Amino acid sequence: MKINTIVGEIEARGNFEHGWRCSFERIAAETGVELIKIRLEADSPLVPPEMSLNWSVPQMDMQTRWTPSAGFNRNIPPDWGGPLCSNLASSAPLMSFLNLKGQNRMTIAFSEAMRFVKIFGGVCEESNRISCRIVLFSVPEAPIRTYEALLRIDTRGIFYADAIRDVTAWFASLEEYKPSAAPETAFEPVYSSWYSYHQDVFDHELERECAIAKNYGMKGIIVDDGWQTDDNQRGYAFCGDWEISKRRFPDMRAHVARVHEMGLKYIVWYSVPFVGDKSRVRERFAGKFLYRIDRLNTSVFDPRFPDVREYLINIYETAVKEWDIDGFKLDFIDSFCINGEDPALKDNYAGRDVKSVPRAVDLLLSETMRRLRTLKPEILIEFRQSYIGPAVRKYGNMFRAGDCPADVLANRVRTIDLRLTSGKTAVHSDMLEWNSGDTPEHAALQLLHVLFSVPQISVRLNDIPEEQRRMLHFWLDFCVRHRNVLLKGYLKPFHPELNYPIVSAENGEEKVIAVYNFGQYVKIACEPGKTCYVVNATGRSELIVELQSEPSYAELLDTMGRAVQAPVLKIGFARIPVPASGLMILKF
Repeated sequence: MKINTIVGEIEARGNFEHGWRCSFERIAAETGVELIKIRLEADSPLVPPEMSLNWSVPQMDMQTRWTPSAGFNRNIPPDWGGPLCSNLASSAPLMSFLNLKGQNRMTIAFSEAMRFVKIFGGVCEESNRISCRIVLFSVPEAPIRTYEALLRIDTRGIFYADAIRDVTAWFASLEEYKPSAAPETAFEPVYSSWYSYHQDVFDHELERECAIAKNYGMKGIIVDDGWQTDDNQRGYAFCGDWEISKRRFPDMRAHVARVHEMGLKYIVWYSVPFVGDKSRVRERFAGKFLYRIDRLNTSVFDPRFPDVREYLINIYETAVKEWDIDGFKLDFIDSFCINGEDPALKDNYAGRDVKSVPRAVDLLLSETMRRLRTLKPEILIEFRQSYIGPAVRKYGNMFRAGDCPADVLANRVRTIDLRLTSGKTAVHSDMLEWNSGDTPEHAALQLLHVLFSVPQISVRLNDIPEEQRRMLHFWLDFCVRHRNVLLKGYLKPFHPELNYPIVSAENGEEKVIAVYNFGQYVKIACEPGKTCYVVNATGRSELIVELQSEPSYAELLDTMGRAVQAPVLKIGFARIPVPASGLMILKF
């Protein structure tokens, strides 16, 4: 089966001889953008055949590739390289080829964001063409009778980030992926207990941190793993019962109330799928697991059982009702998968009301959100990379960068990647930590590299020295005061192939430019009446700028907010002394 499109001929390959019929429909969207509908149909429910969509284009002015889970790997691989893999709880079915000017050359997206999908895109050595292949049904699937999906191809020569944002908006326009609204509280800085305390959490210590965090402008606390167990071994053997450790939290409701009195929201961590070896509930649900993870001392619930879903949802409802918490950090949902043979096959799906694991996870999380919103309409739900795709936007309103402790580069790349695919969902940094003996300039880099996301702070605030406190006050205040432009303005992340050395955000009133690589010159141009904030996150005390319009006012601040002498600025190139981890304010 073949169809002609804006990228040439696309061919569907698969075993369609055993009861399946495949068809294409070409849908014109707009100039340079095309939608192709793929449909499979059988007369009775059958296990769908593994199939692929295949095409190739000349590698003309394509030098780099962007995917939601690329990390530091932005090269275009050979066509025999590995695929981008996505499903409900991992990444997104999206791949973009661009040139070194940041122009889109071909962006492809597939509407199947629930099931497991593999997307290959690489160079054919023999022809110097980009070979693309989308593979469906390569993992065990329950029988179905019909299947439809859309392939979206964008060849417009626009800024690559705009092409990716258009895909994000397209996903959100599909009925099955309508995203949750993010309340304003999802965009406010929070304190996290994870790096600062790990599992060794106690109510009185967290209350002390909250009292300090409030003075820095933080508006919530995320209490991570440890509240549910007296064990400090970093395993998951005690997950599943989800009962408070009375040694750590003698009166959880009173503790939450005291934090609320300080003006902070309270969010609690849960590892959704895990049924630990030492949990009491393990025996109750024997035979209702997908597989076991030996190294973590836990098994994984099978969400296709309705009583499993009801048990988990009731756990979260009870926590809101009994403790009056404001949200959940729902972790490890990517563990809901078939690991080897599907255990449902041996008993013909007995007791399960759905056959598809992704569909069951969708039912679990959709119903969780519906019932939690009944209790608290603005409930906060955090998910972390890599479960950040179009489907997960239905349930979560806070997406956090994947764990990268004290790694400024990884945190910067991950938060910017997330911004491009998250639409109006709040994007949070991984928890920020730094050594209390470091300089304030070096510690500030943790904040500056996640400037275009919501910072989560995870240091023991009472233990950091005075200069670091002043730095934290200054930069968190900057994040809060300029939240509208930093988090909701028009974002331009330049040079993804270089890990975003310059990033800017702009709205009608102001512009923020962050420079991350020393020696990288930055163009500065603003309309009259607008203020431009230039952040020096290079680790050096100098910026190279090209002023394209002359400011009426200039001010320099160091990393603790103290004013230093500002230079006289004229149109043209200049090397400007700017304090390391400092700020230049230009009014036009």
